[in-house]
Amino acid sequence: MKPDLLATRALLREGRSTASRELEKSIAAAQSTACQHVFAQTLFDSARATAAAADPALPLAGLAVSVKDLFDMQGCTSTASSRVLAHAPAAHQDSGAVARLRRAGASIIGRTHMVEFAYAGVGVNPHFGTPAAVDALYGDSTPGYAARIPGGSSSGAGVSVATGAAWLALGSDTGGSIRIPAALNGLVGFKPTARLSLLDGTVPLAPSLDTACALTRSVRDAVLAHQILTAQPVHTGRRSLRGSRLAVPATVFLNELEPAVATAFARSLQRLRDAGAELVEISLPETAELAAINAAGGLTAAESHAWHRHLLAGQADLYDPRVRSRIEKGALLSAADYIDLLHLRRDWQQRMDATLQGFDALVSPTVPITAPLIADVAPADGQDAARDAQRDAAFTRTNMLLLRNTSVVNQLDGCAISLPCHMPGELPMGVMLWHSAMHDDAILDLALQAESVLLSY
Repeated sequence: MKPDLLATRALLREGRSTASRELEKSIAAAQSTACQHVFAQTLFDSARATAAAADPALPLAGLAVSVKDLFDMQGCTSTASSRVLAHAPAAHQDSGAVARLRRAGASIIGRTHMVEFAYAGVGVNPHFGTPAAVDALYGDSTPGYAARIPGGSSSGAGVSVATGAAWLALGSDTGGSIRIPAALNGLVGFKPTARLSLLDGTVPLAPSLDTACALTRSVRDAVLAHQILTAQPVHTGRRSLRGSRLAVPATVFLNELEPAVATAFARSLQRLRDAGAELVEISLPETAELAAINAAGGLTAAESHAWHRHLLAGQADLYDPRVRSRIEKGALLSAADYIDLLHLRRDWQQRMDATLQGFDALVSPTVPITAPLIADVAPADGQDAARDAQRDAAFTRTNMLLLRNTSVVNQLDGCAISLPCHMPGELPMGVMLWHSAMHDDAILDLALQAESVLLSY
C-alpha cells in the first residue's frame, strides 16, 4: 500500500520530514485536476499556520484532514453541498467531531463536496459537479477507470484521501456513505456503532441512523481516527484471524453481483480461509425483510422530511430533484407510521442480534458492483428527454445496489469496515467485515489482520 498517516507521522517524529512539508504535498494534490469538484472550500492558509505550529507528538501531528460539508466549523457555512443553505449563517463554533480533530493536531485543508444533504450513495451533484473516483492503492491508470462515480454521499471526502489531498477525511454514514466511497476508491472506511458518534453541530439526514466517521488509507489509520472521534481507546491484539468464526450471509448480500465483484469476493474468502478463519455460510433471511419495511421511504424519509419541510415550503425548486423526491416521501408517513417503523426496527434488530451470536464477524461484498461511468448516471440537463430518463433509471438502480448491503448495518445499529480487495488492473472493490452494536473493537482488530491477507499478491 501507499504510505498512510501513521507512517508519515513516524517521519515527522524522526525528523525526516515536517508537517509543513507534508502539507504542501497535500495542497498540491488538492490543486490538481484529480481533485476537480472535490472541495467546497479550501483553507490552505489556516492549514499552513496549523502545520507550522504542529506538535509531532499529537495523533495527527499537523497533517492534512478534510471535512465533509455538513460538519460545522467556526466561521464557515455548512451547506451540505446544497444551494438551499448557501446563505445560511456561518457557524459560531466547531462541531464536536471537528473540535476533536483539531485537538488531535489536524491541519484542516478544506471542506469537501458531497451528495446534496447526504441523500444518495452514487456521489453525483448537479449543483457543484461530481469528483471522479481515484484508485488510492494503484493510481487512477486502471484501464477504463477515468470519470467513474466516487460513491457517496461522502464523495469529495473519498477522493480527497485517494488523491493524497488529505490523510484522513471526516464524513458521515447513514446508509453506507463512508463505506461506499471506500470501496470505489480503494480506501478503508469504518462505520462505528451510532451511539458512539458525536453528531452535535451537523446537518442531519436521519438522526436514528447517522454516524460521524472517517475515510483513511489503512486500517491502523482507521483505528486512530476512531479513537480520536470517540475519545475512547481501541483495544486490539485480543483476537486472531486464525480460528475466528466468520459468517457469510447469502440472502440479499450476494444477489446481482457483478462478475468482477463475485470473482474478487470468492478470492477474498479463500484468502481468509487460508489465513485460518472458519467461514460459515448462513442464509440470514431477516435481511430480505428490509425492502418491505422501508418501501415507503423508511426512517430516512420520515426524519429527513421533518428537518426539511420548512425549507421545502419555500425553496423546493433549489433542491436536486432526485434528492427532493426521496425527502418528500416522508410527508406521506404519519406519526403512527413512524412509530411503527421504530417498533419494526427494534424487533428486527433483536432477531438479527440473536442470529449473529456465535460469530466473530460477518463478511460480505461492500457493494455488489464496480463504479459505473459518471456520464451514465449524470443529473438531467434538460437537453435530451430520452437520455435524461435513461440516466435517471440508471441512477435509481445504481443507488439501490450501492446502498443495499451497507444499509443493513445502519438498520442494525451495527459497526462495519470496508477493506480494499482488488488487484492491479481491476477496478476498486471492497470487502465488508461487520457485526451488531458495540463490536467496534473486535471488527477493527480482525480488520488489522485481514487487510494484508486481502491485498497479498
